[in-house]
Amino acid sequence: MKENLVIVESPAKAKTIEKFLGKEYKVMSSYGHIRDLKKKEISIDLKSLSPEYEIPEEKKKLVNELRTQAKKADKVWLASDEDREGEAISWHLCEVLGLDEQKTARIVFHEITKPAILDAIEHPRRLDMNLVDAQQARRVLDRLVGFKLSPVLWRKVKPALSAGRVQSVAVRLIVEREREIHHFKSEPYYRVNAIFTIEEDGHPIEVKAELDRRFKTHDEAQSFLGKCRTAEFKVADIQKKPLHRTPAPPFTTSTLQQEAARKLGYTVSQTMMVAQHLYENGLITYMRTDSVNLSKLCIGASKEDIIKEYGEEYSRPRNYQTKSKGAQEAHEAIRPTYMDKVKIEGTVQERRLYDLIRKRTIASQMADAELEKTQVTISVSGTVEHFIAQGEVVKFDGFLKVYAESRDDEQQDEEDGHLLPQFTVGQELERREITSTERFSQSPLRYTEASLVHKLEELGIGRPSTYAPTISTIQQRGYVQKGDKKGVERQYVIDTLRGTVISSRTKKEMAGSDKGKLQPTDIGIVVNDFLIRFFPNIMDYNFTAKVEEKFDEIAEGKEPWNDMIKDFYGEFDKTVEATINSRSEHKAGEREIGTDPKSGKPVFVKIGRYGPVVQIGTADDEEKPRFAQLPADKSMETITLEEALALFALPRRLGTYEGHVITVGAGRFGPYILHNKKYVSLPKDIDPMKADLECAVRLIVEKRRQEEERYIKTFEEDEKMQLLNGRYGPYIQFDGKNYRLPKALHERVRELTYEECMEVVNNPVQSKRAAKKQ
Repeated sequence: MKENLVIVESPAKAKTIEKFLGKEYKVMSSYGHIRDLKKKEISIDLKSLSPEYEIPEEKKKLVNELRTQAKKADKVWLASDEDREGEAISWHLCEVLGLDEQKTARIVFHEITKPAILDAIEHPRRLDMNLVDAQQARRVLDRLVGFKLSPVLWRKVKPALSAGRVQSVAVRLIVEREREIHHFKSEPYYRVNAIFTIEEDGHPIEVKAELDRRFKTHDEAQSFLGKCRTAEFKVADIQKKPLHRTPAPPFTTSTLQQEAARKLGYTVSQTMMVAQHLYENGLITYMRTDSVNLSKLCIGASKEDIIKEYGEEYSRPRNYQTKSKGAQEAHEAIRPTYMDKVKIEGTVQERRLYDLIRKRTIASQMADAELEKTQVTISVSGTVEHFIAQGEVVKFDGFLKVYAESRDDEQQDEEDGHLLPQFTVGQELERREITSTERFSQSPLRYTEASLVHKLEELGIGRPSTYAPTISTIQQRGYVQKGDKKGVERQYVIDTLRGTVISSRTKKEMAGSDKGKLQPTDIGIVVNDFLIRFFPNIMDYNFTAKVEEKFDEIAEGKEPWNDMIKDFYGEFDKTVEATINSRSEHKAGEREIGTDPKSGKPVFVKIGRYGPVVQIGTADDEEKPRFAQLPADKSMETITLEEALALFALPRRLGTYEGHVITVGAGRFGPYILHNKKYVSLPKDIDPMKADLECAVRLIVEKRRQEEERYIKTFEEDEKMQLLNGRYGPYIQFDGKNYRLPKALHERVRELTYEECMEVVNNPVQSKRAAKKQ
C-alpha cells in the first residue's frame, strides 16, 4: 500500500512528477476543477451572495476514485498550480474529499524538475484561503454579471446573446478602434528621397538620403524638384553617436503571447496550450506569471552557458524587477528548467516555442549591444531644406547575437543598418536622381491578438490567466471576428528628377487592407453600444481595472471577499431591473438610413433574428415590411442607402432549366444560384447582377459533377447508408455519422456489400488520435 497520495491538475503533470517520487507515492490527477458553479443556473444565493457548487456528472466517477485513494493514504499532498485558480482547486479537493485542512499538505513549485518537487515535499504549507477567496470573488462576480446581463440582451437586442465583465471591455476596445479608423480622414503628403554618388578608392558609391521635410501638395514637391535641377549638394554636417541597446527582460505570460504571435504566428490560445505542454513535461517554468524575476540558479547556469558558447565579454548577469500593474503571485519569469538544454523533443510547435523562450532568457543575461549611429546632413543650394543620410554600424553585437525583440508595426527605417562611406564636411556630392512619392497619412492600426493583450495589460484589465480565454470567448460569441478586410484601390504619383528632366508616373495600391486583424461584427457593435448606454460602470476601463485591484487586495488578505461582492451587486442589480423594464421607441442598434424612392417607405438597418438585416417599411404599414439579409462584407454602421436598396434587386429570375426556375439570390454568406431547391454558391469573380442563364447552368452542372464524384455507392437495404469519397479517401456515412473504412477495403470499395458496411459501423476503426487519448 502506498502511504502518500499526491493530487495534481493534469494527467501529463502526474506522469512527469511520478518519475521523481519514490514507490511510496501515488500521483493522481483531478483533471482541473472537480467542483464548480452549475452550468445552466446562476448558482449563487442572491441573498447571501455565496456560491452554490456542484460536482459535474462527468467528474463523479473520478471524485469517487480520489475519495477511495485518499482514505487509504496516510498522507495527502495537494499539488495543483501555484496561482489563485490552483489554490481554489486544492480547496475544493479538501472540501469534497473530506480532508482535514490542518493535516493536508499543500505543495507548490514553479517548475517540474526533481529538485523542485523534492524541495516542495520538504517545505509543505497549509491552504492559503486568501488566494481561494480572490478566485471565488472573481468567479462569483463574473457569474453575476454574465447571468444578469444576458437576459437583458435577449430582451433588448437579440435572443441567445451573452455578456461578460472582461470580455465586454475587450470588445469595446476593438469597436472604438474600428470607429477611429472609419472616421479617420487620410491626408496626402509627398516624401522626397535622393540617390547621390561619391568617389571612394576610384569607385562610385551610392548614398541614399531623405529630405527633412514632407510637402503637403504636389505643386510644392514639383517646385522643389525644379530647384534641384541646378542646385549643388554638399555635406553640411556629420554626427556620430554611440548607442547602447539593452536586452528585453525574460518572458511573462503577456510578452510571450505577443512575441509568439509576431515571430511564430501563433494565436494567444495556441501559445498557452503549447506552453502548458512544455511546463507539464518539465521543460519550462510555470507559464502564467507577471514576474520577470529569474532564480539565482538560472542566472548562474545562463552565465556558464554564455561564456562557454560566446566568450566572457558576452556575459552580463542581471535580475529584472517586475513593474507590471497589479502583478500577481511572486513567480519566476517563463524560462527553460534546464538552461543547458538547447533542443528538445516534441512537436514542431513545442520546439519552436521552447527555442523562443530559451533565446529570450539567454539574451536577457547577455551584454548590451554597442552601435554607432552616423547622421550626415546634405545641404541643397538655394533652399532651406536638407537631405539626411543615416547609417548604423554594430560595434559589438552582444545580446543581438542571440535574440532581437519584434515590434507590432515592424516598420523600421529602411536606412537603419546601412554602412555609410567616409564623408568630410564641405564635400560635394553628385546627384543621380531625386524622387518625390505621394504617400497618405495612416489610420490607427486594428488590433492583433498580441496588441490587444498588450493593451489589456497596459490598462490593468485581466491577469495572465484571463488573456487567452477572453480573446477566444469574444470570437466564439460572434462579437469579434479575425478576418481579412478588403482595401480600396487608390492611385499615387511618383515624380523623378534625372538630369534636368522631371518625369511623372501614376501607380496603384490597395489602401486599408488588413489580414488576420480583429474586427467587430455588427452584433458586437450593437451589444457594445447598448452596454455602454445602460451599464457604463461595467464598460468603464478604470472600473474594470479597479476590480482587478480589489481581487489583489483580497488575495493579500486586506479585504473580505463577500464585502466586495455586496458593494458591487447592490447597485448593479438596480441597474439591471431598471434597464429590463425600460421602454424605447427603437430596438437596440436600429437605424433609419433613408427612404425607398419607389415606395416612399423608410429604410432601416437592424439586428434581426438571424443577424443584421435591411428593412423597408414598418410593422404598422398595411403591407408587410420587406427584409434583406446584410452580406458579410457590409456593415450596419457604414452601409449607404444605395447599397441597402441594391440588396432588394435580388433575387433575380434568370430563366428555366429542366423545367425548374433558376434565380440568383444573396444571403449572409454571399450570392448564390437556386435551382430545384438546391443552392450553388456564386464565385467571387461573378457579379450577381450580371450573371446570366448560361453561366448559372454551367455552375449547376459543375456542382452535380462534384457531387457525383463524392458518392461511390448507395444501398437499397437502407438509404441512410452511403459510401462516399472524402479528403482522406473513401468512408462510410450511416445515419448522419461518419465511419473510417479500413485500408484493406479501399481497393474493392465499389464491391462492398451492405453487410460488410454494417460490420464497420458496428466495429468502428479507431483513429490514432483517439487511441492516444486513451
